[in-house]
Amino acid sequence: MKEIFRKRVLFILLLAVAWESAARAGFFPPLLFPSLGRIWDSLKDGVMSGELVGNAVFSLYLIITGLVIAVILTVLFSSLAMVSKNFDNFLDTAVAVMNPLPGIALLPLAILWFGTGQESIIFVIVHATLWPMILNTVAGFRTVPVIFREVGQNAGLTGPRLVFSIMVPAAFPYLLTGLKIGWSRAWRALIAAEMVFGTAGVSGGLGWFIYKQRYLMDISGVFAALIVIVLIGILVEDLFFGIIEKKTVRRWGMMV
Repeated sequence: MKEIFRKRVLFILLLAVAWESAARAGFFPPLLFPSLGRIWDSLKDGVMSGELVGNAVFSLYLIITGLVIAVILTVLFSSLAMVSKNFDNFLDTAVAVMNPLPGIALLPLAILWFGTGQESIIFVIVHATLWPMILNTVAGFRTVPVIFREVGQNAGLTGPRLVFSIMVPAAFPYLLTGLKIGWSRAWRALIAAEMVFGTAGVSGGLGWFIYKQRYLMDISGVFAALIVIVLIGILVEDLFFGIIEKKTVRRWGMMV
């Protein structure tokens, strides 16, 4: 993890030097390509005023809510697919149809069904994250050797006990990968939905903050919000997912 941290710090430093050099060289208009100093000032002002922090907390609440719902549905549907061939065929078709469909494409329907509130954004997040998570989970379950299931069944494990005691640990690398994909797709769906809601005058979230700052031509404020998103992503990747990997698949010898 320390090696990964050093590489990321080096990449960020190189990017910062290149950005500041381009800004000072005047290749682009300062209004559209602000210097790091202006971006830092916008970031500091947004944090000190509480606006950026409040919007980040609101966005995280929506993402976590959507991901929790998607994880529950993923476990339920994937488990049913393992015990029912008919449901497995149905789920394969559903994933093939729904997975390529962008979540933002369903936003007009979500607004009609749930209104311009949190429920619509959560619906879009669930759609964006559910299908890739199911795809990875089912693929992981299918790679579990038959002998593992037979051993569990001989030990008296059936139904949910078999799934959580045998299938989930054996397929955990696939489940973790699916969760990582779901996390990244949740952010894309969230920001897009919040920006669309911004055009409707509905405030809240980092996507709305980006839309508002763009409307006010505060481009440094836009980059400040993007930096917050990147920092949250790095923290979750290195701390949350990193700790889970260390405590599970790396300890179990399933990942080098």
